[in-house]
Amino acid sequence: MNKNKTDRIIVVITQWLGILLLIVIIVWAVLHFWKGYWYEQTNDAQIEAYLSPINAKVGGYISKIYYQDNQEVHKGDTLVRIERDEYDLKKETALAELATSEAKLPILGASEQTQIKNIDVIKAHILGIKAKLDQQQKEYERYKNLLADESTTQQKFDNVHTSLLTNQSDYEETLASLRVAESKLNDIQAQRLAINAEIKVKQASIERQDLDIRYTVITAPFDGKIGKKTIQEGQLIQPGQTLAFLVNKSQEKWVVANFKETQIKTFKIGQKVNIEVDAFPGETFSGVIESLSPTTGSRYSLLPPDNATGNFVKVIQRIPVRIKLTEAKEKLSELSAGMNANVYINKN
Repeated sequence: MNKNKTDRIIVVITQWLGILLLIVIIVWAVLHFWKGYWYEQTNDAQIEAYLSPINAKVGGYISKIYYQDNQEVHKGDTLVRIERDEYDLKKETALAELATSEAKLPILGASEQTQIKNIDVIKAHILGIKAKLDQQQKEYERYKNLLADESTTQQKFDNVHTSLLTNQSDYEETLASLRVAESKLNDIQAQRLAINAEIKVKQASIERQDLDIRYTVITAPFDGKIGKKTIQEGQLIQPGQTLAFLVNKSQEKWVVANFKETQIKTFKIGQKVNIEVDAFPGETFSGVIESLSPTTGSRYSLLPPDNATGNFVKVIQRIPVRIKLTEAKEKLSELSAGMNANVYINKN
């Protein structure tokens, strides 16, 4: 008797469980087909955000790391410090070279003044020689006339002529000396210009060394959350090397949903979208279509498919759709780049 009663209870329970399971299946099927009728949907979607690389501007050995994995940082926080001894030495060398170049200027200045005085002396000497030459020219003309009148001897005339040629030679030699002195003065002035240019180069080199020294301290460019730490203290890094990735908290997040090419016929820019994120079941995020990719996703692959090989198998392609999240930033702060999502877009 008890056994029959127990069997009836089991049968009743089994029947109710079967009915309940059937109801669940029916409800699930109705919801599934209802969504399929009214919405284009895909589960091939992810949350995206800008990942800003933190790069080293100078090379060297890391002396200190000031962050840990997944740490929140603020703009200006020191992230990494590079040993600066080598850069300090380079700056001292540049300062010494600048001092050497600047020390040449007083020497050139003294040489320039000396040469100017030499030129003044030569010019004064030219005035005396020119006066003497003019006097000798007159003497030559007088003796030339006397010789024509046979009032003097040929010997005296020759002596006067020789004196005239000597004075002319002295005058021309002094003029040549003046030209040489002026040319040397021009050389000194040209050297001054070259040294001034050299000084500017050395000053720029010092500014560059100051810049490199400043670059040995790597800071956060904005508020955000840093990713995985992939470097260690004492490690040698190169200029341009990526040290970490920083997610900008102030920048927007968006969704990239890959829809089948047969689904995008009714999609329009600005069309409303519902997003369900796997990490937050039961919670819905809203957004709008921001843009559609001009090509299929496969075209961005390293080796795009080529259907002209003769072995063609038609595969439905997917079109990336960028969706702008319209929720408040406080709510979007819960989302992380790479999270999986389900996207629903009304067909109407």
